[in-house]
Amino acid sequence: MPSKLEDLARSAASPAAFARGYFDYLKSVLDAVSPAAIEALVGELEAVRAEGRTMFIAGNGGSATTATSMANDLGFDVVKKSGTTVPFRLLALTDSNAVLTAAANDIGYEQVFVTQLVMHWREGDRLLLISASGNSPNLIEAAKWVKARGGRVTSFLGFDGGRLRELSDVVVHVPTVKGEYGPVEDAHLIINHVLAHWFQVRLRGS
Repeated sequence: MPSKLEDLARSAASPAAFARGYFDYLKSVLDAVSPAAIEALVGELEAVRAEGRTMFIAGNGGSATTATSMANDLGFDVVKKSGTTVPFRLLALTDSNAVLTAAANDIGYEQVFVTQLVMHWREGDRLLLISASGNSPNLIEAAKWVKARGGRVTSFLGFDGGRLRELSDVVVHVPTVKGEYGPVEDAHLIINHVLAHWFQVRLRGS
């Protein structure tokens, strides 16, 4: 199936027209995200916070930057703007550069997130994975490791969901044509901001 964005880029009369088409397409992509999935995601985060557990977050490439943003926006920013004394415990596994590169060099890139989970995971912790394709080997390995220990996995996915869709307890799916990374990554980051603003207001005084 041809990419909607490729069609837009070919047919647009100008960069401005392409931008307008991209924005309209992104809205249609966001409209396809299940509100029930957002509710379930909020429930996962609320459970982690209430139980004093850690939610580990991981992704590759653009999804790695979203993992970092989530750890900051739902961690520091929520504390700063809500004043809550019961913060979310979030750790982006993508930010552990020394361990990540050591594991990649010594063991293999497929194990870079599992290696960190082995060191930091405690019973009751949870894992959030971010992937447009849902087929990244290192994320699949991390999901399998957590599921083998009775843990819960939440995933932000795109395209058709890939293998992670079947390994996840909660799936926030942004359905697009395979290969449309931009809109999927845009949507994942927007969902992060939806969560951040929700908790900044709802946790005030808590």
